[in-house]
Amino acid sequence: MRPGHRPRHRRLAGDPPRLRDRDPGTGGLSMSEVMSRPIPAPPVTVESKPFWDAASEGRFLIKRCTACAKAHWYPRTICPFCASDATVWEESPGEGEVYSFSIMRRSPTGPYALAYVTLNEGPRVLTNIVDVTPEDLRIGMRVKVRFQETEGEGPPAPVFAPA
Repeated sequence: MRPGHRPRHRRLAGDPPRLRDRDPGTGGLSMSEVMSRPIPAPPVTVESKPFWDAASEGRFLIKRCTACAKAHWYPRTICPFCASDATVWEESPGEGEVYSFSIMRRSPTGPYALAYVTLNEGPRVLTNIVDVTPEDLRIGMRVKVRFQETEGEGPPAPVFAPA
């Protein structure tokens, strides 16, 4: 090391190495258990109220533009493809496949998975994956929507589970 410079890692040569998980076997769920986590209540706006009302009835809605005929997610008034305001709510069976995912292992409630799911209608949805173990979750896995209760008085949130 050059004189007057500190080590980049800011650990002195005599210090013991840092350990990530001192005891990885404690706390949270074991990796063979299915993943889930509490979901905070979503804010319900005038624009999203039809979606959350349908979710309370167990129905999954997406938006479709009548000008360009493309479905889009997240539900909004203006089409992200052609900027038309001619969008309508459409009921979806909520089936698709996992496009990409990430498992969050450092959580007070145990591991959970966030994923992009490509719906059969085309749009990709950022969502939680539940009822599957971390080692069984795969890209390309077929999944189906289900609704999970949220914290507080909010409407149920869509999550996806293996089909």
